[in-house]
Amino acid sequence: MSQAISAPGLLGQWQQSQSKVSPEKLSNYDLILRCQEGSQPERGAFSELLHRYQSHVDRILYHLAPDWQDRADLAQEVWIRVYRNIKRLNEPMKFRGWLSRIATNLFYDELRKRKRVSHPISLDAPRRVEDGEIEWDIVSDYPSPDDNLTTREFYDRLQVAIADLPEAFRTTIVLREIEGLAYEEIAEMTGVSLGTVKSRIARARAKLQSVLQQYLD
Repeated sequence: MSQAISAPGLLGQWQQSQSKVSPEKLSNYDLILRCQEGSQPERGAFSELLHRYQSHVDRILYHLAPDWQDRADLAQEVWIRVYRNIKRLNEPMKFRGWLSRIATNLFYDELRKRKRVSHPISLDAPRRVEDGEIEWDIVSDYPSPDDNLTTREFYDRLQVAIADLPEAFRTTIVLREIEGLAYEEIAEMTGVSLGTVKSRIARARAKLQSVLQQYLD
């Protein structure tokens, strides 16, 4: 009589079969699982992961720091942190949200180290939707020196205000206002309920509007 294969045996067979598949052919989920195997992420799997998500990191850092000349260095540091901590990610399906938090937190960590950065946050024309958006821009066809100074002061104050938000609020408002993600996408990425996402965004907006009221008027 043939002997039944145990569950651990099946798992081992599955892992062995997956190890034979080239990283390019793996799903994002399986790619992350492979990176979590062993004492260190597999080089090929991690390289493929970087290839798939590099544009996502670049986009976040570009919107946060369009004038920074060292964004490439920041992006490299993001991936160093990912490499060192990917084994701690318990839910591979939420990798994109986890990656967004790493990039966002790294930016604000770096921002706190710098005494002054000109225009670190660039938000395009405001999006007006039914839930109400903050009017970020100071409109002026022919800005005077005073207008330019006011604009710089606004962005300087905005960056500080966002940096002072609790991490959960900061990540959520960045994903919504800068990346333009839908509430449902943010909920899936951050692993919280839709109601919690809406609550965090509303509270973050209220806090920012309170701090920046003199500019928004």
